[in-house]
Amino acid sequence: MAVAEFSWDASRKGSGLPGIRVSRSKLCDEVLIGNARWFIIFRWAVIAILLVFQIFALISPDALTQMGITHQQGWPVTVTVILCLSNIIYIYALDSRPRTKYNSPSINIWAQIIIDLLCLSIVIHYVGSIGTPAPFFYVLHIVLSCIFFTTIESLIVTVLVCGMYGVVVLFENPLLFLAPKYVLVDSGTSSASPLKVDILLWILTLNVLFVIVWYVVSRLAIVVRTNEQHLRDAYEQISQAQVEKDRYAVLMTHQLKAPLDAIRSKINLIKGDYCGEASPEIKDILGKIDNRASGMASLILDVLKLERLKAAARDADNLEYVSIDAAIRKCVDKLKPIANSRHIDITVSTEDFVVECIPNQLEVLFENLISNAIAYSYNGASVEIISAVDKQTSSGVVTVADHGIGIGDKDLPYIFDEYFYTPRAALHNRTSSGIGLSIVKAVAENNKLHIKVSSEQNKGTAFSVVFQDARSAPAAETNGQKLLVGPSGYLIDRRAADATPAGSTGSLGPRKGGCQLA
Repeated sequence: MAVAEFSWDASRKGSGLPGIRVSRSKLCDEVLIGNARWFIIFRWAVIAILLVFQIFALISPDALTQMGITHQQGWPVTVTVILCLSNIIYIYALDSRPRTKYNSPSINIWAQIIIDLLCLSIVIHYVGSIGTPAPFFYVLHIVLSCIFFTTIESLIVTVLVCGMYGVVVLFENPLLFLAPKYVLVDSGTSSASPLKVDILLWILTLNVLFVIVWYVVSRLAIVVRTNEQHLRDAYEQISQAQVEKDRYAVLMTHQLKAPLDAIRSKINLIKGDYCGEASPEIKDILGKIDNRASGMASLILDVLKLERLKAAARDADNLEYVSIDAAIRKCVDKLKPIANSRHIDITVSTEDFVVECIPNQLEVLFENLISNAIAYSYNGASVEIISAVDKQTSSGVVTVADHGIGIGDKDLPYIFDEYFYTPRAALHNRTSSGIGLSIVKAVAENNKLHIKVSSEQNKGTAFSVVFQDARSAPAAETNGQKLLVGPSGYLIDRRAADATPAGSTGSLGPRKGGCQLA
């Protein structure tokens, strides 16, 4: 049995590359927040390393001395405590505080870099600023600042690195720039100490290296951001072209619909002998023409429906609470005559729950899934529709299973592509437009649903739709208010229902901050 899972997130839609939004100067806040969280995780790893170092220092201090590392009991603990407290503050600022002028992702990362540089300077001082490669860890912060900030801001970080490293070396060698009280005059001896020259050369070399790294990485970052901007512009142009193509397709389908309906009406007039008696041969030919015209009419309706769903994705603020049981049974009532014509039994076993979605779109989703299950089932088979809700995870699942031709392993990943259908599916259902599951995908994208598909050839297929925020019915609670399932499947406010006079009726308006009777 082949199993595939599909998940779409409508929040990623919009102009620009999906998940990538940058400017020529620096990354956007969403990307900065993601990288700030990554830094926090990385810092926990550093804290763990410092704890291991502290344990090793307690067990074998002589080994550290032989390695040239000056160990004092306090500094690893101090650095660890500072990093832990800093991480807690960063997490609190990102998750619990509103975004303000003084609490932005950029300021958060600036604070992380400055605190990290101070802690790194402490570590370098005790580990060794000249005799160990510890100072090269400064390069990491220079590179990251070039990626996250503008060129000027990354230069400021580089200057801070150079200054901090110079302070560390000067703190370790306080007499570096002091002149000696006594100088032996010897024509063959230099007045400068060889050790002093070596230290100065080491500081100069590392500072030059820091500046070179900043220059190279900042140039590369500018090139990458420029290319990303070009890609974003190209993506927007492609998206706009796609929108124009869809509009043109809708216009063409509208233009085709009217003459096609006229052709079908004339065919029915001829078949009904309203234009004179026609021979059985002519009626047979007209019947075939009418069948092909019916398939084309279904395709036109599917294209129009798909375009309406795409347009709804651009305005997904109009949400309502919908009863799953009501939506499913409405679709079953509509499709039962088609199932009966092929002697297919539809069994429904639902545990009702409610979800918030764009109005009427769940009916479109279930109608397409159930009609697909009927179309690709064998005559005399059955279609099962089952729903259940998990109160612990607040999730609900609706499964539509058939006992039909199934889907092959190699075809399963592509079933939601527009106009895709397998040769076996085309032979079994010649009227298929290849858009039905694309409509299901559009609804899933608009409502952020997850779909799991399991299938086995010649045995059947099961589509499971997962709703992440499901609430038990018939009563659900939202924003502190009790909501009751109305007769149309939508939810109404309990207090509004109680206030409605007996025998009165009302239409249910869309939920925008609460469901009310219109």
